[in-house]
Amino acid sequence: MANIPQRLATKVAFITGGAQGIGEKTARLFVKHGAKVVIADIQDDLGQSVCEDIGLDKATFIHCDVTIESDVENAINLTLAKYGTKHAARAMIPACSGSIIMMGSISGSIGGVISHAYSSSKHALVGLTKNTAAELGQYGIRVNCLSPHFIRSGSAIKVTSDLPEKYSKVYSNLKGVALTEDDVAEAALFLASDEARYISGHNLVLDGGFTVINPAFGLFARATPVE
Repeated sequence: MANIPQRLATKVAFITGGAQGIGEKTARLFVKHGAKVVIADIQDDLGQSVCEDIGLDKATFIHCDVTIESDVENAINLTLAKYGTKHAARAMIPACSGSIIMMGSISGSIGGVISHAYSSSKHALVGLTKNTAAELGQYGIRVNCLSPHFIRSGSAIKVTSDLPEKYSKVYSNLKGVALTEDDVAEAALFLASDEARYISGHNLVLDGGFTVINPAFGLFARATPVE
């Protein structure tokens, strides 16, 4: 811990869905880099357990269903009361600083990866990122999006189990590397840190080059996709 540069020292991070998966990995990494974190989730026992494991002096759990506006308002109010956090636009505007990171997907860049509803929501999230960045830039607030490739873990396991013939081999253009939740957390750390202080309105795609090439055609075509 002592040798890790404190890239988020003095910062407070409000992380929705932080009880497991990418959210949990991000919360743990942010704390290692000096941040205080608030985990907002509907999984009360799991979220509280994660915070206790991290340390209650560094992490706090708040029940929050993001589909219920009153839950979100209450979670932000509790966070403000405890930390004065910058990670809500209502609090960031007076402070003239802050960073918002949305969680997208490669299905927000291309079609045919998954269901219409999911794909549409992720395309909308990329558009929301750009519009919100345009709106909040005048207050010094940065807004960016992370769009990872397929990760065989968490909620994705159900999809792969239901449709094994479609997801038994997931193509990546980058040989010898498999995307993990930790990789996404590291990307979130970069966007949240001052190292990304001039990056806003950007959709950072973590896909090993998947969305830039058709593996079956062209100069770099391969007979068998690289897993």
